[in-house]
Amino acid sequence: MGQDQTKQQIEKGLHLYQSNQTEKALRVWMRVLEKSADPAGRFRVLGCLITAHAEMGRYKDMLKFAVVQIDTARELEDPDFLTESYLNLARSNEKLCEFQKTISYCKTCLNMQGTTASLQLNGQVSLSMGNAFLGLSIFQKALECFEKALRYAHNNDDKMLECRVCCSLGNFYTQIKDYEKALFFPCKAAELVNDYGKGWSLKYRAMSQYHMAVAYRKLGRLADAMDCCEESMKIALQHGDRPLQALCLLCFADIHRSRRDVQTAFPRYDSSMSIMTEIGNRLGLIQVLLGVTKCWMIQKELDKALESIEKAQELAEGLGNKLGLLKLHCLCERIYRMKEQQQELRDHVVKFHECVEEMELYCGMCGESIGEKNNQLQALPCSHFFHLKCLQPSGPRGCPNCRRLSVKPGYV
Repeated sequence: MGQDQTKQQIEKGLHLYQSNQTEKALRVWMRVLEKSADPAGRFRVLGCLITAHAEMGRYKDMLKFAVVQIDTARELEDPDFLTESYLNLARSNEKLCEFQKTISYCKTCLNMQGTTASLQLNGQVSLSMGNAFLGLSIFQKALECFEKALRYAHNNDDKMLECRVCCSLGNFYTQIKDYEKALFFPCKAAELVNDYGKGWSLKYRAMSQYHMAVAYRKLGRLADAMDCCEESMKIALQHGDRPLQALCLLCFADIHRSRRDVQTAFPRYDSSMSIMTEIGNRLGLIQVLLGVTKCWMIQKELDKALESIEKAQELAEGLGNKLGLLKLHCLCERIYRMKEQQQELRDHVVKFHECVEEMELYCGMCGESIGEKNNQLQALPCSHFFHLKCLQPSGPRGCPNCRRLSVKPGYV
């Protein structure tokens, strides 16, 4: 298969894929991969296969094609192709929750000296790195990466990237419980879809609606949360987007739990867990198990709640997800208080505070914890964040966290 024929077949596959004929598109692209003698064409078709498998939640296949793409990029001896292939490798590992590997491959991308074309990928690299740091609960570095990605998006007038970053920032602020910002950023993403997204994939609309649903639920606006989640789920079902279906099912379950309708919540959690397990989203599984634990607690089934916590703890420790561990210690504290088991209660209180210290989840101004309840937060240019109310009276006097880190003992 020559260069022109390769190009035609790739376009044919893209047309099929955009018409929701995914399996036909995959067969066309696999034939190109088997028969094409054009390395640049093979590189491009591998990119199509990586994107398609990512959207279907087939993350192990995504990783397999990313590894082949790196070999093809080396054969082409082109730094731009190599940067793009390492970015795909980083994204594959991000989806599989291999966050340390993601960060390592992202750093490789940023260290490559490519042309202007590969420099334009730096925003996407920063976004992927930010998502990985967030998975590890390293909040300052995550925010730093997201803000860097946002600057790249603005400088390159890349509205799609801006939309994706806004959704990640929504997730970021959801996790540290500034629900006003958690809603603001996906609403901004939805505005971008409305203003610029006529030619975009519907996944951008679905993604923004899902993150809005999560924020609305946290704010107690359950009817709004349900409306947004239903719209997101409808698109996810139309496009066979298994990862988003799993997240929507989790959100539906959380909404029903917020209404204390655990009998409706449990089957939604089970369905979400099934897809999360199938695609390998271990971070999502932790969230499902947290929700299931809270349902058992509502029903006063404390031993069953502890069983769910044990499974979630194993996953959180394996991933290095410190925020997940903090939430589990918090739930254990409540359970052992209800069971009146004082020693276990004290153990989890100590572990909870160790997690807070390790993640620096406290305000450097007032010393109170961050992420315990809904609070307006403000980040300084160094990406350390504080209670907004604590920063306003004192004004900008530099970052107390940075000052404290600069005078740590141990340097001679």
